[in-house]
Amino acid sequence: MSGVPPARPPRPGRPWRSPSLRARLTLVATLAVAAVLVAGAVALSAALGTARTAALDDVVRERSATLAALVADDRVPDALPVSQPGEVAQLLDADGGVLATSTTASRTLPVVDAATLAAWRERAGRDVLVLGTDASAYDQVARAAVRDVTWRGTPATLVSTVPATDVVGVLDALRVALLLVVPLLTAGFALVMWTVLGRALAPVEHLRAAADRVALAGGPGSLPVPAADDELGALARTLNAMLDRLEVAAARQRTFVADAAHELRSPVAAARAAVEVAAAHPAAYPVADLVADLAPQVARMQTLVDDLLVLARVGAAAVTPGPVDLGRVVADAVASVAAEAEARDVRVVVDGTATASGTPEAVGRVVRNLVANAVRHARGVVDVRADGTGGGAGGVRVVVDDDGRGIPPADRERVFERFVRLDEARERDAGGAGLGLAIAREVARELGGDVRIEQAPGGGTRAVLELPGR
Repeated sequence: MSGVPPARPPRPGRPWRSPSLRARLTLVATLAVAAVLVAGAVALSAALGTARTAALDDVVRERSATLAALVADDRVPDALPVSQPGEVAQLLDADGGVLATSTTASRTLPVVDAATLAAWRERAGRDVLVLGTDASAYDQVARAAVRDVTWRGTPATLVSTVPATDVVGVLDALRVALLLVVPLLTAGFALVMWTVLGRALAPVEHLRAAADRVALAGGPGSLPVPAADDELGALARTLNAMLDRLEVAAARQRTFVADAAHELRSPVAAARAAVEVAAAHPAAYPVADLVADLAPQVARMQTLVDDLLVLARVGAAAVTPGPVDLGRVVADAVASVAAEAEARDVRVVVDGTATASGTPEAVGRVVRNLVANAVRHARGVVDVRADGTGGGAGGVRVVVDDDGRGIPPADRERVFERFVRLDEARERDAGGAGLGLAIAREVARELGGDVRIEQAPGGGTRAVLELPGR
């Protein structure tokens, strides 16, 4: 054996619980608002900075034009005129020396050094160059206008500057304020959003808690309906309607299972009793007698199981309708009950033809069930007729009339319930398991039609199968 110990199974990690819908919505909304606030702050700072800078540029450009006119007219005063606080204006020679200056600057200290001045001259050419600079000898940050001129026959340069320190200070103060305001606004919005969402989603939580209680109870229940007639109220009403339908369906299923068990109990008990008697007294219970006693019980159980399987399959698969010859279907149905009709001395009359939309197997089963039910309860005559005068616009129908005792109006819907037998049909030798009409209606409705019970002209029962026409 190897000395390597077996690998240990991995330890289950701590399950990660995703954030609640309230938290996710709050986070998304807060991030969106924060992004909008940040974008707005950046846009505000940029717009304010651009506007203030443009104003300073207008000042130095206007000052440069005024001084250029004075130079051109050779009317340069001893002190160049300025109007803005901190504004500097100088006329510099080709080497950067001061030829004339405003009172806000020194006659011995040029506003910029010779190298910077040369670079500005090259950039300006014959136009006015307006730019921001931190190379001013008088301001940390300034906006400057540079213009080449000719003074008394020699090249010179006019430089006008205005300090931009106040613009930088305002922008810095604005940025600091926004750095404080944006987080506070974002946090306040998140708190408001969390509170609003909590109140908005409270009915959803109530619905969830009520649904959880219904699920734990495993029985009927209802969900609270919000007072407001909104989407949540509509959802609660829809869920309550669904719960009601589920409860009805569950009750029908429980009844169906109980009835099926009850119907199977009798033939199973009879067959078991016969087998036990034959086993206890083999000499007194010949095999032929045992077979004769078991055969009807087995047949009855087989019929019941077959009917249950048919009901279980109804609606399980999509139906692809096609043309169905009702005349042939009726003839086949009558042929299938011919032996029983002869045994009961019942005459079956067939008339008419039509074409329906459906499947031959499904339509055939419905017609067979209706004809068999009529033969079972007729006194002497069953009339089966196919025509195209029913089932709505373009529909067809099969009418089955018998001359039996008929069905009272109060029971004409009840006979379609599963395992229902009216008083006259409770005898076991009448045949059937109480599923024939239930199967007929459910299969007909699956085909887009219906089955109803009426009174026959002779006072018996009329069963009408309505189907879409072809």
